[in-house]
Amino acid sequence: MRWNFSLACVAALLGLASEASADVFRDPDTGFTFSQYNAQITTGTTAITFRVAIPSPAPSGQPFDVVLQVVAPVSAGWVGVAWGGSMTNNPLLIGWANGASAVTSVRRATSHVAPTAYTGATLQLLKKGSKVNGTHWQFTAKCTGCTQFTTTGTTTKSLNPSGSNRLAFAYAKTKPSQPASDSSPINVHDLFAYWDHDFSSAGNAEFQDLVDRNL
Repeated sequence: MRWNFSLACVAALLGLASEASADVFRDPDTGFTFSQYNAQITTGTTAITFRVAIPSPAPSGQPFDVVLQVVAPVSAGWVGVAWGGSMTNNPLLIGWANGASAVTSVRRATSHVAPTAYTGATLQLLKKGSKVNGTHWQFTAKCTGCTQFTTTGTTTKSLNPSGSNRLAFAYAKTKPSQPASDSSPINVHDLFAYWDHDFSSAGNAEFQDLVDRNL
Protein backbone atom coordinates (compact mmCIF):
# COMPACT_ATOMS: atom_id res chain seq x y z
CA MET A 1 0.00 0.00 0.00
CA ARG A 2 2.36 2.71 -1.21
CA TRP A 3 1.57 6.32 -0.44
CA ASN A 4 1.17 7.80 -3.90
CA PHE A 5 1.89 11.52 -3.67
CA SER A 6 0.43 12.28 -7.11
CA LEU A 7 -2.87 10.99 -5.80
CA ALA A 8 -2.56 13.33 -2.85
CA CYS A 9 -2.68 16.25 -5.26
CA VAL A 10 -5.76 14.78 -6.94
CA ALA A 11 -7.40 14.29 -3.56
CA ALA A 12 -6.87 17.91 -2.65
CA LEU A 13 -8.28 19.09 -5.98
CA LEU A 14 -11.39 16.95 -5.51
CA GLY A 15 -11.90 18.19 -1.97
CA LEU A 16 -11.15 14.74 -0.51
CA ALA A 17 -8.91 16.13 2.22
CA SER A 18 -11.51 17.62 4.51
CA GLU A 19 -11.72 19.45 7.81
CA ALA A 20 -15.46 18.79 8.11
CA SER A 21 -16.84 17.47 11.39
CA ALA A 22 -18.80 14.26 11.46
CA ASP A 23 -22.59 14.06 11.48
CA VAL A 24 -24.53 11.85 13.89
CA PHE A 25 -26.14 8.67 12.55
CA ARG A 26 -28.33 6.37 14.64
CA ASP A 27 -28.22 2.96 13.01
CA PRO A 28 -31.61 1.19 13.14
CA ASP A 29 -29.99 -2.19 12.38
CA THR A 30 -27.32 -2.30 15.09
CA GLY A 31 -28.62 0.25 17.60
CA PHE A 32 -25.30 2.15 17.70
CA THR A 33 -25.06 5.91 17.58
CA PHE A 34 -22.25 6.77 15.17
CA SER A 35 -20.41 9.91 14.21
CA GLN A 36 -20.41 9.79 10.42
CA TYR A 37 -18.33 11.15 7.59
CA ASN A 38 -19.06 10.81 3.85
CA ALA A 39 -15.99 10.82 1.62
CA GLN A 40 -16.49 11.42 -2.07
CA ILE A 41 -14.34 9.12 -4.19
CA THR A 42 -15.28 10.62 -7.57
CA THR A 43 -16.23 14.06 -8.81
CA GLY A 44 -19.87 12.89 -8.91
CA THR A 45 -21.95 11.51 -6.06
CA THR A 46 -20.11 8.24 -5.37
CA ALA A 47 -18.99 8.17 -1.74
CA ILE A 48 -17.78 5.91 1.02
CA THR A 49 -19.35 6.41 4.45
CA PHE A 50 -17.25 6.05 7.59
CA ARG A 51 -18.99 5.71 10.96
CA VAL A 52 -17.37 5.56 14.41
CA ALA A 53 -18.91 4.50 17.73
CA ILE A 54 -17.13 4.44 21.11
CA PRO A 55 -18.07 3.74 24.73
CA SER A 56 -19.49 6.55 26.85
CA PRO A 57 -17.65 7.52 28.91
CA ALA A 58 -14.31 6.63 27.31
CA PRO A 59 -11.05 7.32 29.18
CA SER A 60 -8.84 10.14 27.94
CA GLY A 61 -5.22 9.15 27.36
CA GLN A 62 -6.07 5.46 27.71
CA PRO A 63 -7.04 2.79 25.16
CA PHE A 64 -10.73 2.25 24.48
CA ASP A 65 -12.60 0.00 22.08
CA VAL A 66 -14.04 1.46 18.89
CA VAL A 67 -16.62 0.23 16.40
CA LEU A 68 -16.09 1.15 12.77
CA GLN A 69 -18.85 0.87 10.19
CA VAL A 70 -18.01 1.37 6.51
CA VAL A 71 -20.55 1.59 3.69
CA ALA A 72 -18.96 1.37 0.25
CA PRO A 73 -20.22 1.10 -3.33
CA VAL A 74 -19.83 -2.31 -4.97
CA SER A 75 -17.21 -0.75 -7.24
CA ALA A 76 -14.85 -0.62 -4.24
CA GLY A 77 -12.71 -3.73 -4.01
CA TRP A 78 -11.45 -2.96 -0.51
CA VAL A 79 -11.51 -0.02 1.91
CA GLY A 80 -9.18 0.72 4.80
CA VAL A 81 -9.01 3.22 7.65
CA ALA A 82 -5.72 4.40 9.15
CA TRP A 83 -6.31 5.26 12.80
CA GLY A 84 -3.29 7.54 13.02
CA GLY A 85 -4.02 9.42 9.81
CA SER A 86 -1.10 7.88 7.90
CA MET A 87 -0.45 4.81 5.79
CA THR A 88 2.53 3.94 8.01
CA ASN A 89 3.14 3.26 11.71
CA ASN A 90 -0.48 2.97 12.82
CA PRO A 91 -3.21 0.30 12.72
CA LEU A 92 -4.98 -0.09 9.37
CA LEU A 93 -8.46 -1.61 9.57
CA ILE A 94 -9.25 -3.04 6.14
CA GLY A 95 -12.47 -4.63 4.88
CA TRP A 96 -14.06 -5.98 1.71
CA ALA A 97 -17.16 -7.80 0.54
CA ASN A 98 -17.24 -11.58 0.50
CA GLY A 99 -20.48 -13.14 -0.71
CA ALA A 100 -23.38 -11.83 1.36
CA SER A 101 -21.18 -10.53 4.19
CA ALA A 102 -17.73 -9.02 4.69
CA VAL A 103 -14.19 -9.81 5.79
CA THR A 104 -12.06 -7.53 7.96
CA SER A 105 -8.36 -7.45 8.71
CA VAL A 106 -6.08 -5.26 10.83
CA ARG A 107 -2.64 -4.55 9.42
CA ARG A 108 0.31 -2.21 9.72
CA ALA A 109 3.08 -0.94 7.50
CA THR A 110 6.38 0.63 8.58
CA SER A 111 7.21 1.90 5.09
CA HIS A 112 5.32 2.54 1.86
CA VAL A 113 4.83 -1.13 0.98
CA ALA A 114 1.93 -3.55 1.37
CA PRO A 115 0.92 -3.76 5.05
CA THR A 116 1.21 -7.01 6.97
CA ALA A 117 -0.81 -8.52 9.81
CA TYR A 118 -0.75 -6.42 12.99
CA THR A 119 -0.78 -8.31 16.29
CA GLY A 120 -1.25 -5.22 18.44
CA ALA A 121 -4.99 -5.05 17.73
CA THR A 122 -7.87 -7.52 17.51
CA LEU A 123 -11.13 -7.36 15.57
CA GLN A 124 -14.65 -8.66 16.05
CA LEU A 125 -16.89 -8.58 12.98
CA LEU A 126 -20.42 -7.58 13.99
CA LYS A 127 -22.45 -9.79 11.69
CA LYS A 128 -25.77 -7.97 12.12
CA GLY A 129 -24.12 -4.80 10.83
CA SER A 130 -22.34 -6.42 7.88
CA LYS A 131 -24.14 -7.01 4.59
CA VAL A 132 -24.06 -6.78 0.80
CA ASN A 133 -26.72 -5.76 -1.72
CA GLY A 134 -26.80 -4.83 -5.39
CA THR A 135 -25.28 -1.38 -4.95
CA HIS A 136 -23.28 -1.33 -1.69
CA TRP A 137 -21.48 -3.47 0.83
CA GLN A 138 -21.08 -2.74 4.51
CA PHE A 139 -19.02 -3.99 7.40
CA THR A 140 -19.24 -3.21 11.10
CA ALA A 141 -16.33 -4.29 13.31
CA LYS A 142 -15.10 -3.67 16.84
CA CYS A 143 -11.39 -2.99 17.21
CA THR A 144 -9.44 -3.38 20.43
CA GLY A 145 -6.06 -1.72 20.03
CA CYS A 146 -6.93 0.85 17.38
CA THR A 147 -7.22 3.90 19.65
CA GLN A 148 -3.82 3.75 21.37
CA PHE A 149 -0.71 2.42 19.63
CA THR A 150 3.02 2.85 19.21
CA THR A 151 3.98 4.89 16.17
CA THR A 152 7.79 4.88 15.95
CA GLY A 153 10.27 3.88 18.62
CA THR A 154 8.61 4.26 22.00
CA THR A 155 6.21 7.03 20.94
CA THR A 156 2.58 6.26 21.81
CA LYS A 157 -0.40 7.92 20.16
CA SER A 158 -3.78 8.02 21.90
CA LEU A 159 -6.97 9.08 20.15
CA ASN A 160 -9.10 11.72 21.85
CA PRO A 161 -12.56 10.38 22.78
CA SER A 162 -13.86 13.89 23.44
CA GLY A 163 -12.72 15.72 20.33
CA SER A 164 -11.40 15.50 16.80
CA ASN A 165 -8.95 12.91 15.48
CA ARG A 166 -7.16 12.94 12.14
CA LEU A 167 -7.97 9.72 10.26
CA ALA A 168 -7.11 8.57 6.75
CA PHE A 169 -8.67 6.15 4.32
CA ALA A 170 -7.61 4.26 1.24
CA TYR A 171 -9.59 2.26 -1.26
CA ALA A 172 -8.88 0.11 -4.29
CA LYS A 173 -11.12 -0.87 -7.17
CA THR A 174 -9.58 -4.34 -7.35
CA LYS A 175 -10.85 -6.95 -4.89
CA PRO A 176 -8.42 -9.00 -2.77
CA SER A 177 -7.22 -12.12 -4.56
CA GLN A 178 -8.47 -14.42 -1.76
CA PRO A 179 -11.64 -12.66 -0.54
CA ALA A 180 -12.61 -15.37 1.97
CA SER A 181 -9.31 -14.99 3.85
CA ASP A 182 -8.55 -12.12 6.24
CA SER A 183 -4.88 -12.50 5.33
CA SER A 184 -5.44 -12.14 1.59
CA PRO A 185 -2.95 -10.02 -0.36
CA ILE A 186 -4.40 -6.68 -1.42
CA ASN A 187 -3.62 -4.48 -4.40
CA VAL A 188 -2.15 -1.00 -4.10
CA HIS A 189 -4.85 1.57 -3.37
CA ASP A 190 -6.31 3.74 -6.13
CA LEU A 191 -7.01 6.67 -3.82
CA PHE A 192 -6.37 7.88 -0.31
CA ALA A 193 -7.51 10.90 1.65
CA TYR A 194 -7.75 12.12 5.23
CA TRP A 195 -10.22 13.97 7.41
CA ASP A 196 -10.78 15.13 10.99
CA HIS A 197 -13.40 12.93 12.64
CA ASP A 198 -15.39 14.18 15.65
CA PHE A 199 -15.40 11.47 18.32
CA SER A 200 -17.31 13.62 20.82
CA SER A 201 -20.65 12.68 19.21
CA ALA A 202 -19.81 8.97 18.90
CA GLY A 203 -20.50 7.91 22.50
CA ASN A 204 -22.72 4.93 23.40
CA ALA A 205 -23.57 4.29 27.05
CA GLU A 206 -24.53 0.67 26.29
CA PHE A 207 -21.53 0.04 24.07
CA GLN A 208 -20.66 -3.51 25.17
CA ASP A 209 -24.31 -4.60 25.23
CA LEU A 210 -24.67 -3.38 21.65
CA VAL A 211 -21.55 -5.26 20.62
CA ASP A 212 -22.87 -8.47 22.17
CA ARG A 213 -26.25 -8.06 20.47
CA ASN A 214 -24.68 -7.71 17.04
CA LEU A 215 -22.22 -10.62 17.04
